[in-house]
Formats: sequence, structure tokens, C-alpha cells
Amino acid sequence: MVESKKDIKFKLTRTDPSGARRGHFFTEHGKVETPTFMPVGTAGYVRSTPMRDVAESGAQVVLGNSYHLSLGERLQTVKRAGGLHRFMGWEGTILTDSGGFQVFSLEGSEITEKGVSFQFEEDGQKLFLGPEQSMAIQRDLGSDIVMAFDECVDYKAPQEYVQKSVERTTRWAERSREYPLQDHQFMFGIVQGGIFQSLRRQSAIEITNIPFDGFAIGGVSVGEGLDLLKEVVGYTTPLLPPMKPRYLMGVGLPEDILASVERGIDMFDCVIPTRYGRQGTLFTRMGKLRIMDKVFRKDKYPLDTACRCYTCQTYSRMVLRYLFFSKDPLAETLATIHNLTFYQDLMADIRRAIEKGNYENFQRGWLNSYFRKNSPRKK
Repeated sequence: MVESKKDIKFKLTRTDPSGARRGHFFTEHGKVETPTFMPVGTAGYVRSTPMRDVAESGAQVVLGNSYHLSLGERLQTVKRAGGLHRFMGWEGTILTDSGGFQVFSLEGSEITEKGVSFQFEEDGQKLFLGPEQSMAIQRDLGSDIVMAFDECVDYKAPQEYVQKSVERTTRWAERSREYPLQDHQFMFGIVQGGIFQSLRRQSAIEITNIPFDGFAIGGVSVGEGLDLLKEVVGYTTPLLPPMKPRYLMGVGLPEDILASVERGIDMFDCVIPTRYGRQGTLFTRMGKLRIMDKVFRKDKYPLDTACRCYTCQTYSRMVLRYLFFSKDPLAETLATIHNLTFYQDLMADIRRAIEKGNYENFQRGWLNSYFRKNSPRKK
């Protein structure tokens, strides 16, 4: 087994009575304050949005996907550009997913001990991805944090299948860890196990016995709902080493993040703020709003009067609504800038609350305001 020769220098600076953690870690591309939310740039870009604006939102880490970045000429283009950081125009930390989630969600995927065979979505070509292939892609991309190859199962999968999947994920994790990466790259292992507490425990024990630089909980936020997510995260997180970063993959909505921070999670990613934004759903401290609703047609207020983003400082709700109905690409850009800033402001507020030892009260007050029925001003 390859021993980690690097130190991500994760440091816990405060633990709130609720269980929420405040800390930071370092990569070659800078310091990352935790808890942190990572915008998703699946194929090497955050849709509709310059990376300058992503940085101005307060984001410190972005996420790319090794499956999508390996298709067609993309990987060669990234290599010719000098790596993923230069390709994206991003100076901060980059985490790349292994591609497992995307591959296993494809219809007709065939899983063996070696890896998974699947059809390329665009031309039907038969392709293969296993631990070694995923690690090679991520090494070539040059991301700062590499995710081990794992199998993400449906939360409705029967226990017998999940048992076999957990065992296979452990073997794949060992093979992933053996693969040589670039000197600056760290690798995180992923705990699976579906909704079964005994299998989560088994997976956590096996994966944390491998010398990874951080650990993730996978296989949640796949349709199981907030109550079950809380339950799974609640009994899995304590099984992870306290002095290494803890990453909850694919989460999520603000209420999911707040609940998971309370359960000791340090890192999050999700497409929700960017995807919702492009579709015209905007997050505010008083709840979500659909900007194309007719109630906003004469509304001269910004999306959120407490928001510092360029969109809120420059455009009113009625103008943003007009841009969406005009189908101008500017609408998606402005909406994405706002949603990303909203998420980063939420994470900054979370960090401050933990520092003050007041996270439980902060969470309660924030959720009370957020879920209060939004009554837009009528003009």
C-alpha cells in the first residue's frame, strides 16, 4: 500500500457544541477554509459564467469530472493547455471526481472486478473505466484533490447487492491508492454502503484503513430525502478520522448543507446553485423565487437586498425577468453569479457562527427566515 508522502495540513480551529467543525487545509493552490462549498465545473467550465466571477463569489475550490473531461478531444486539449488550472483559468484548488457516479448512471453499464464498461453517450462507442484509468485521467488533469474510484449504488438497492458493492469499492480504493500521481496531488477515499448502517460501518473501517489524505461519504443525495440523508450522515461521519477533511458528495440544498455541517461535514459540492440559476430559480435569504413569475414584472428591488453580488448591485428583479423572457444568455450568467454568491455567503456565515460557538442558534434562525413564505412586494 502506498503511504501518503504529503500532508494536506488540515487543522481544526473550532468545534461547536452542536458538532459543527471549523478548520482549513492547504493545497499547492492555496488555503481552503472549511466548511466550504465547491461550485461544479463538470467539463472544465462553470456554465455561462467566467471564472473571474466564480472567484469573486468567494469560492476557493471548484470541481471537475474526470469522465466528462476524458471524452473526445477534451483530455488532450487540457494537456495541451498545460493542465486543468490553466484550461479553466482558475488559480485556486481543483477537486476532480473519479467519474464513477456518471458512469454507473449510464444505461447498459456492465460492472466487473476490473471496472465498468459503458457506451459513450455521444456516439455509442464502447468504453471502459476502472481505478487505474480514472487515476491516470486525474493525474493528467493535474487537479489538487483526486477521488478514488468507487461504485455509487441506488439507495433502493437490496442489501445483498450493496454488500458486494462495498467490498468491490474497497478493492478499487486500494488499487486507486497504489496508482502514482503528481507530486502535488492528494487523494480522498469514499465510504459507501447505501442506507444500511452495518455496511456504512464496514465501508468506513475498510476505507479509513487505507492512507488517504481525506475521506468522503458517497451515495447520498440520490433521492433518499433529507431525513434519510441526516440519518446516514449522522451515523457515518463519526466513523471518519477527525483530523482529516470530511467531504459529503453531491449535497446540495441549503437545508441539506446546514444539517450536514451540524453532523461534522467540512466539504460540499452540488450543481444546484448553477443549474437552478440557469433555469430561473434564485436563492435568497427569504427563500427561493422563480424570477419569471409575473409578480416580479414591475419589481424594482434586487433579488436579495442583503446580497453583495454584481447582479444584486446592478439589476432589479424586473430587469432580470425581462432578460430571461428575452432568452438572452446574460440572464443565465447573472443568475449564476447571484446563486454562487448566495452559497458562498452562507458558508461564510456558517464559519462565523461556528467560531462564535453559536451554530445551533444560527441554523435555527437562518432556516426560519429562509422557509418563511416569500411575499414579494407588489408594485
